[in-house]
Amino acid sequence: MKRTSSTLADGREILYYDLDDGAVRELVDPRRLPPVSTAPQLRRDPFLDEWVMIASHRQARTFLPPTDECPLCPSTPTRHTEIPASDYDVAIFENRFPSLSTRATTVGLTDPLPMVPMEAGFGRCEVVCFTSDHTSRFADLPAAHARLVVDAWADRTAELSAIPGIAQVFCFESRGEEIGVTLSHPHGQIYAYPFVTPRTSRMLEVARAYRTRAGSDVFADLLAAERRAGERVVADNDHWTAFVPAAARWPVEVHLFPHRRVGSIPELTDGERDDFVSLYLDVLGRFDRLFDAPLPYISAWHQAPVDDAEQLAHLHLQLFSVRRAADKLKYLAGSESGMGAFITDLLPEDVAGWLRDR
Repeated sequence: MKRTSSTLADGREILYYDLDDGAVRELVDPRRLPPVSTAPQLRRDPFLDEWVMIASHRQARTFLPPTDECPLCPSTPTRHTEIPASDYDVAIFENRFPSLSTRATTVGLTDPLPMVPMEAGFGRCEVVCFTSDHTSRFADLPAAHARLVVDAWADRTAELSAIPGIAQVFCFESRGEEIGVTLSHPHGQIYAYPFVTPRTSRMLEVARAYRTRAGSDVFADLLAAERRAGERVVADNDHWTAFVPAAARWPVEVHLFPHRRVGSIPELTDGERDDFVSLYLDVLGRFDRLFDAPLPYISAWHQAPVDDAEQLAHLHLQLFSVRRAADKLKYLAGSESGMGAFITDLLPEDVAGWLRDR
């Protein structure tokens, strides 16, 4: 893997990851761009004791442009995009409309209420372009190219985790307009948060309580139990297992767990990374064959916080879709949106069987 770093016209960093160590990429961005917003804020919800990111400048972000105006495609002599190169394997750059920014400031602002403290929305948001091919999907990537994406995730996780003030790194992909995607080019994102996210905090609380009560690891025990039961296992290999969780929240949901406990992507060995690619491409293919059409999904890496001194976290990937039938979507209704109490539309065991048959 060859990594090349440069800066865009407004000072944002861009990185190229290439399979060919001899690859040469154009590094000059000739555009005239306005400065990136320094307005992201964090406000503390006094009822839930959680940080909320506020980034009103994102209202102006690019929204479903036509293919010939895609900002993630390579640049041409007549059209300059976010990526100055005429071609690329994988490209990662700082988001032009970030929810968090290392440049964020609260100069001139005051807390909205004494009970609602506010801080600068410090952090970093990056866009990960999986391929220069606008019409491709992650599932279409050759194994070597998909492995390059995994290595790029690992590299960014390690580098972002080293930034003082960063508490957690989240790599993810959202696919499909039904999910809310605003750019159709195959891409994902990386968020580097200055706090540990609510979902991760809750999982670590549960893992800590389980360790105290049972003397073992809740993630490892659940993985072993699912592998023994087999009923919800979709596919597996030497290093990974993909299964539908018994208490799935989404109509179609699969978790991919490494058999060895690691906290983050950089900790994976070469063999584990290769086996992940093999299993992930397999599961993505099954997703798209389930209803004979590309399935909208979110693919979310659950990594340990930067400070996981207790070693409670177990790296895994959660892949889920809001589609519950070929012609039906699941919307978060009153119970889910208002109370956070999920109601699943499909039986997890049925979903696992359907995916195994695809």
